[in-house]
Amino acid sequence: MGYSFDIGAIAGYFGLFLQGAGVTLGLIAIAAALGLVISIGGAAAMRWGPKWARLLVTAYVELIRNTPFIVQMFFIFFGLPSLGLKLTAMTAAIIAVTVNLTAYCIEIMRAGIEAVPPGQREAGLALGLHPIWVFGSVILPQAIANVYPALVSQVVLTMLESAVVSQIAVMDLTHVADLIQSRNYRTFEAYFVVAVIYLFLAVCLRRLLAKLGQRLQAGRAR
Repeated sequence: MGYSFDIGAIAGYFGLFLQGAGVTLGLIAIAAALGLVISIGGAAAMRWGPKWARLLVTAYVELIRNTPFIVQMFFIFFGLPSLGLKLTAMTAAIIAVTVNLTAYCIEIMRAGIEAVPPGQREAGLALGLHPIWVFGSVILPQAIANVYPALVSQVVLTMLESAVVSQIAVMDLTHVADLIQSRNYRTFEAYFVVAVIYLFLAVCLRRLLAKLGQRLQAGRAR
């Protein structure tokens, strides 16, 4: 007898799906906010910082970009307690996602900064403006405009990759699917619904961020 698809079998778990979606969105919102701020500093350090700072940031970027995210997360959640630093699952997930996202955003921001003509920084300094002010008001807005689509794509991609935080029992969307199928054995339906929700969240998040960036892009076009 063939398998009978029954979406009604998981209709009663709407609240759990909603909770999982909220955790996933909250996780990526915190990680994106922290990651963008840190990546700006990291990219600036790679561009104008002392040699030790450039080496440190480069080593960090290479380490994170060339190791699996799940290994990074396990190191934070399972490895750090061996050093006396015990974290909750949610805290470990936030740190892991932020650390991973930041490494990629540093490279993106560095490319954006390097795309800004160096003469603009030189002109600002020649006018007697403080280097930090020149960076914040002249270089940074243009740099973000240059790479905004890439930043949006990285945030969305990281949200999808964050599904692995379910492995440390964070109640995100994937963990909700694991929980539901363990209760009613409707594996296909549970993961089908979660896949649709991820698709919906990814499309909506991309469009929302694109809309927020329209003003920035319009300013760049002028």
